[in-house]
Amino acid sequence: MLATKKYFIVFIVCIQCLQGSAKDYPASLFGINSDGVTLNTRSIQFAIDYIQQQGGGRLVFDVGRFLSGSIHLKSNVSIHLLEGAVLLGTLNPLDYDREGLTAFILCTDQQNIAITGKGVIDGQGRQVARNVVELVHKGLIKDAFRNDRPEVPIRPMLIYFRSCKNIFIRGVTMRNAAAWVQTYDQCKNLHVDSITVDSRAFWNNDGIDIVDCDSVAITNSYIDSDDDGVCLKSHDPNAVCQNILVRNCTIRSSANGIKFGTASLGGFKNVRLINIKVFDTYRSAIALEAVDGGFIENVEVDSLLVLNSGHVIFLRIGERIKGKKGRLENIRIKNVSADIAATKPDAGYEYEGPIEHMPRNISPPIVIAGLPDAIISNVSFTNIEIKHPGGGNSQFAKISLSELYKVPEMAASYPEFSKFLELPAWGIYIRHAKDLQFNNLNLSCGKKDYRTAIVLDDVHHSEFVSTTIKEIDKKKPLYQHNASEIIFK
Repeated sequence: MLATKKYFIVFIVCIQCLQGSAKDYPASLFGINSDGVTLNTRSIQFAIDYIQQQGGGRLVFDVGRFLSGSIHLKSNVSIHLLEGAVLLGTLNPLDYDREGLTAFILCTDQQNIAITGKGVIDGQGRQVARNVVELVHKGLIKDAFRNDRPEVPIRPMLIYFRSCKNIFIRGVTMRNAAAWVQTYDQCKNLHVDSITVDSRAFWNNDGIDIVDCDSVAITNSYIDSDDDGVCLKSHDPNAVCQNILVRNCTIRSSANGIKFGTASLGGFKNVRLINIKVFDTYRSAIALEAVDGGFIENVEVDSLLVLNSGHVIFLRIGERIKGKKGRLENIRIKNVSADIAATKPDAGYEYEGPIEHMPRNISPPIVIAGLPDAIISNVSFTNIEIKHPGGGNSQFAKISLSELYKVPEMAASYPEFSKFLELPAWGIYIRHAKDLQFNNLNLSCGKKDYRTAIVLDDVHHSEFVSTTIKEIDKKKPLYQHNASEIIFK
């Protein structure tokens, strides 16, 4: 990983040199109008094409609102948004192009591209999504609906880059996408730095999606999204999402803070998540899900702060594709401080996570769930402090320690910790795992809870060292079923 970090530094310097030496072309040179009413799609595209033909440079937008449909970024061209500039997506869904997925800014098979500045990219996604629904109902376009809303492919993202190299995104605010905010698919050498994502406009507003990419840094950014904040995906069974760094980021989500999968057909390896703050998040702060036949390996989480959120760590192997089980191993998690919400943590946000998978009491903040023939292995937790509100009531929902078989395997289900319904632990629940190490673990339970702090089911060769359990009623802190070689002290 040291080589990877050095590579990031070299790459960032090269991109910054490119931006610093590039010729600037003001948008006004091309008659691009800033009134927020004139549709500038053709003039912006002409400017991008012209700048590329001149050997590259920056298309600079000054103060104003620049309305446009889809534009296609080209090699050696940057879009620079000065403070007060707003690149505004049109409300007409028919003004957006589709290259696999629909987006406002598209780019395929290009290199040395950038979007920078202190301006805003606003997709006006609330109204655009509603207009998509209206077109479908009129029979003018076709789309598969799920839960009475159109699927992602026809709703425009703000950014969709595929098979591109040397990408630099810095400083901009991305707002109100109609689908995923930004997707980078099979790209290499991507740096996203100091951006703000403020996208709570519609369902599936993932803050940033990294799909089968190599050498990615996401740093110093703030993400507030309806769906997963940072989502690593692997759509190609022959590809890998690898050499990824997420550092110094703050995330709020009505789903998960940072998630690997779905999809997870290929794999994820060499990923570092450093100094991350997650707050008011409905599901997990960190969710690593190998459920489509792919693998997750060599992941480091260091310095994670979780405030008023529904869950902390979810590690899951599944089998959504029959005969293809995932693999999850070599995970290192350290320096975690977490405060689990006593009530719905995203209550009051415009789009909340759905109340589902009930009845259950507040789930344990760490859930590790493999399969009987696909064991999660070699996972370490160091310096972990979690405060759970407690209050689990056996009259509301209960799985007794003699009924662990009632916890469903659900290998083919969509992976969420809450789908297991009631779990018999308030702190940590682990099933089908081996070679786990917990060192300096502190769990506290605010109110009396009928459940045991830690429950192990089919767990082997694992240890809990320097473990502190604080709860009102003194119970045996650890329960083992079908477990062997467990050290607890």
